[in-house]
Amino acid sequence: MNLKEMFSTVQTILVIDWPSREVPETLARAGFHVVVRGGPGPEDYSAYEFDSSQDLSQNLAQNPGAVVVRHIGRSPERADLIYSYRPLNELSGIITTAKRLGAHTIWTQSGLSAAGVNDPKGCWVAEAELRLARNLVESAGLRYITGPYIGGVAQR
Repeated sequence: MNLKEMFSTVQTILVIDWPSREVPETLARAGFHVVVRGGPGPEDYSAYEFDSSQDLSQNLAQNPGAVVVRHIGRSPERADLIYSYRPLNELSGIITTAKRLGAHTIWTQSGLSAAGVNDPKGCWVAEAELRLARNLVESAGLRYITGPYIGGVAQR
């Protein structure tokens, strides 16, 4: 799959948890409309927006990338991609959310390196678990991505 081509069709990304703020901030800086579900409640939603009105030459030291977080209190009406940093046993609920929002792609991240060590940019998943997750997502008619690290792809 050509990730650059896939990203060219994406406007809105729903982020469900993350390993660091770098994920939603990088996606916002890359020009995507980013909504973060920051908790289990129905109002735990915030928008991460790149503020191009700020003078970045003056503001870069205090606010690199000028990403502003605004509490919006509701789910987006639609999303093209769902990024999730949640355990794969929550995947069925994420699929339901993706279908409700009209998303075509689910991108999960494990937070583990191939050595099984915690790594905020890690995307390793055991083969059997990955196969089950892929089958579940694809049987719902959605595209499934587990790597590379989404922040690295968005920066390109």
